[in-house]
Amino acid sequence: MQNLIKRTLGSVESPPPPGPSDEVAAAVAAAKAAARPARSAARTCLVVDDSRMIRKVARRIAEGLGYAVVEAENGEEAIARCKAAMPDLVLTDWAMPVMSGPDFVAALRALPGGSASYVVFCTSMTGVHDIHRGIAAGADDYVVKPFDEATVTAKLRALGAA
Repeated sequence: MQNLIKRTLGSVESPPPPGPSDEVAAAVAAAKAAARPARSAARTCLVVDDSRMIRKVARRIAEGLGYAVVEAENGEEAIARCKAAMPDLVLTDWAMPVMSGPDFVAALRALPGGSASYVVFCTSMTGVHDIHRGIAAGADDYVVKPFDEATVTAKLRALGAA
């Protein structure tokens, strides 16, 4: 069998053993996953953006990953939806009327069960200061607009949310 594999694929070598940074990254990911409660089979995603078109694109991506999607046009509406039913995943814009993305995320994290949701900013705010501010508000990751399905899916896979 090994000869067949070698003839078909060529020499197959084992990957090098994980290094210290790989072990640290794996430990951090495992700790984050352990801190989140077990997910139910019906996962929900809240898409928060004042643009109907962006909500439509994000909805299509989330539904493609098996999420049931709920939408909100601003942070205030999103908080009301989270109080009614905490989503498993939140894809949110930064600059919105009524309540900004960072203010929404901080308010979400303060709600009972709010720390269990994965939160990803989808925004055109690209400055390092902005990214740090978004993460400090409680976001798990950041996607720059315009975004596509591959980018969002990769980010969600890295978080364990895809």
